[in-house]
Amino acid sequence: MTARISKLQQWMLGAACALTMGGAAAHDMVPGKPQSAPILIKGATLHTVSNGVLNNSDILLKDGKIAAIGQQLAQPANAQVIDGNGKHVYPGLISTVSQLGLREIEAVRATVDITEVGEDNPHLLAEVAYNPDSEIIPTIRANGITHVQVTPSGYMLGGQSSVINLDAWNVDDGVVKSAVGVHLFWPSKPGYWVSKERMPKALKSYHKRLDRLQDYFAQSKRYATAYKADKSIEQDIRWHAMLGLWNKEKILFVHADAINEIEQALRFERSHDLNMVIVGGRDAWLAKEQIAAQKVPVIYTHAFGIPARGDEDIDQAFKTPSELKEAGVTVVIGYESAWDSRSLAFAAGMAAKYGLGKEAALEAITLTPAKLLGVDNKLGSLEVGKSASIIITNGDVMDYQTHRVGQMFIDGRKVDLNNRHRQLYDKYQQKVAKK
Repeated sequence: MTARISKLQQWMLGAACALTMGGAAAHDMVPGKPQSAPILIKGATLHTVSNGVLNNSDILLKDGKIAAIGQQLAQPANAQVIDGNGKHVYPGLISTVSQLGLREIEAVRATVDITEVGEDNPHLLAEVAYNPDSEIIPTIRANGITHVQVTPSGYMLGGQSSVINLDAWNVDDGVVKSAVGVHLFWPSKPGYWVSKERMPKALKSYHKRLDRLQDYFAQSKRYATAYKADKSIEQDIRWHAMLGLWNKEKILFVHADAINEIEQALRFERSHDLNMVIVGGRDAWLAKEQIAAQKVPVIYTHAFGIPARGDEDIDQAFKTPSELKEAGVTVVIGYESAWDSRSLAFAAGMAAKYGLGKEAALEAITLTPAKLLGVDNKLGSLEVGKSASIIITNGDVMDYQTHRVGQMFIDGRKVDLNNRHRQLYDKYQQKVAKK
C-alpha cells in the first residue's frame, strides 16, 4: 500500500533533504557589524524574565548593552527607532549541552567531531572543534537562540564545554565563557537487550568501568592535593584540567538518564562533594526528592520524550520539568542534538502547558541556564547593563504558531536571520496563499 502524505509533509521532507544536502558547505551568512548607533525599541511587550512582563515599554540598546528600560524613554539624537507595537522582546535563548557546530551530517564522518578516543579526556575543549560556519546555525538562530553551550560527547570523561554566541566569524570571537565544566558520561548498566549467555561478561565489563571511574577521580583528587601544596610539581594535563572541580570553580556535568545511573551519580556527589549537574535526567522524576535534597540542578533533555516503561503515563516526559520544580529542583530545559535544539522554545512551551507555567518555562531557557553556566551577569534577562542580546517576535516565542522571530541582536549587532529552512517555508506559504 502506498502511503499518502500532505502538502505540508512534502514540504517538510523537501526542506530536510535541502538542508542535509546543503550542510556539506558552509552557510553564507555574514556576522553583524558592531553596534555604531543607539537602537530604541518603542512600545513593545518586554519579557524581562527577572522583573516580569512590562507592557507598552521601551528598551534602549547602546554600545552592545542594554542602556535603559522604561516607558517613554528619551530618544538619542542618532538612534535607530524600531516600532515595537504588537511585538514581544525577549532575552536571547540559551541552548545548553548542545553539539551544535560539532555535528553536521551523520552519514559523513568528516563533519562529525563530537568525541575523542579513550575514556580519560577531561582536558579536551569542545570549542576547539566548533565550526562557526555550520549550516545548522542559521536555522537555530531563526528560532530565537543566541547562545549555546557547545558540549562534547564521550565514553567516560569526554571533555569540557564552553558558552559561545552564534554570530561570530570564528570561535575566538564567539566565546563568552570557556571551559565551563567537565562532562562525565555515566556508564550504562547492560539491560534486557543483552542475551543471558553474554550478561555475565557484560556485567563484569560494566563494573570494571565503574572501578575505573572511581580510580580516575581518586587520581585527580590526589593530584589536586599535591598541586595545592607544591605548584612546581610535574603537570598531568588530564588531572590539571580537573583542578577546578575540587574547588568548585567548575561544574561536573554528569550525563545520566536511567534511575540507577542517577542514584549512583548522587552517591558519587555525596562522597566527593562536587558542584554537580545531571544532564539528560529522563528518570529524574523518580528521584526528585533526593536530587532536591542534594541541591543538584538538572538539565532536562527529554521534553518531547516517550514513556520509558509500559506502566508510565503517556505524558510523563512533558510533566517531568514541572514535577522536578515542585520538588525544589533547579530545572533547565536543553537539547543535546544539534538539529533538534532549534525546537528549544517549543519544548519549553510543552513543559509550560504540562504544569511548569509560562514564566518558569521561559526562565528555564534563559536566566536559569545563564546562572548555571556563570554568565548571568551578561545574559539571560532584560536588565540594564547586560548584553544587548535580544530577540523581537511577532508573538509568544514558545508558541509554534505565533513565535516567528522578526529581529535578533547579539551584543547590539543585528543578526541576519535568513536561512534555507525559512526560505523554503516562505515559498510553501506563498503557494498556499495563491491557492
